[in-house]
Amino acid sequence: MHADLDAFYASVEQRDHPRLRGRPVIVGGGVVLACSYEAKARGVRTAMGGRQALRLCPDAVVVAPRFGEYVAASRAVFDVFRDTTPVVEGLSIDEAFLDVSGLRRIAGPPAGIAERLREQVRERVGLPITVGVARTKFLAKVASRVAKPDGLLVVPPDEELAFLHPLPVELLWGVGPVTAGKLRERRIATVGHVARLGEAALVSMLGEATGRQLHALAHNRDHRRVTVGRRRGSIGAQRALGWRPHTPESVDAAAVALVDRVTRRMRKAGRAGRTVVLRLRFTDSSRATRSRTLPRATDGTQTILGAVRGLLAAAQPLIDERGITLVGVSVSNFDQHGAVQLELPIEGHPPVALDAMVDAVRDRFGAAAINRAGLLGHDPGLVMPLLPD
Repeated sequence: MHADLDAFYASVEQRDHPRLRGRPVIVGGGVVLACSYEAKARGVRTAMGGRQALRLCPDAVVVAPRFGEYVAASRAVFDVFRDTTPVVEGLSIDEAFLDVSGLRRIAGPPAGIAERLREQVRERVGLPITVGVARTKFLAKVASRVAKPDGLLVVPPDEELAFLHPLPVELLWGVGPVTAGKLRERRIATVGHVARLGEAALVSMLGEATGRQLHALAHNRDHRRVTVGRRRGSIGAQRALGWRPHTPESVDAAAVALVDRVTRRMRKAGRAGRTVVLRLRFTDSSRATRSRTLPRATDGTQTILGAVRGLLAAAQPLIDERGITLVGVSVSNFDQHGAVQLELPIEGHPPVALDAMVDAVRDRFGAAAINRAGLLGHDPGLVMPLLPD
């Protein structure tokens, strides 16, 4: 099963404030963090600029995010998930895969289990949730997308391809705007059209990795199991900057705050990584990704910040040309054992000790207790709630 809370942040606001029920709700100000289905029906979308959203939906109610309430609601929902089955793989704070294949004798067929889960989330947490049920993770997620909002869709094994093939090609994992454009240029508009192409044709069109993946998914071949306790492959954070012009100094301040946030999470999780990734979104909605692989795994703030600043400097001509609306930083390629190669402090600065001391102060007195001088006077941005590593 794929269980996905509907318009999560906005649904929590509507649950807690009866006056908002049935009305278009936008969570966030300068950038839309979430919106209710009443706002979505008017064209409002997540990550849209606040001014554009209000032009589309001038009667929307804009509310400030309350992340503490969202985390509490998420924990309550995951309690329901784990009361349903011990095999739960969280994807984010508002969605998860659940394996109920071994529960038929004690809990009945999957459709009944899914319906009871939806009832429990509604009764215990007060939120709507959509559930898709299928034999593969991929198809279960597609089913939940089709069933939204507040729905339940079970895809029987003998109807899988009949359900999947008429759907638009954008529902295949890995098909974003660029890939969808390439496919539609060739009049490949549905999953069925993809399925009728040979794997070799898809590989020549889209590259080996994407071509093989889409060929397999179009035939509902997905052998991944629901995995409990799997650690994330990367740790990252991003910040929407809004649509106004930004100076290099303000972009650098945003990057510094993101690196601070990411490396603190890495040290708390005992992770050290080698590959630093910078993600940018521009005012024309195009995106760019730049990465650098370090000689050795690290969780050091200064080392990772140096890599990010180098990537930013290389991307500066593109930023000057297109403008920038979002910055993201992530670290991946983790050392399997979380080990950090120690170095002699030849330069006389003990960065590891400094990072540990800053972490200790923040753990005891809060994240705002100590900050970098370079961030004084700069908005640190919102800290989005995430599943623990």
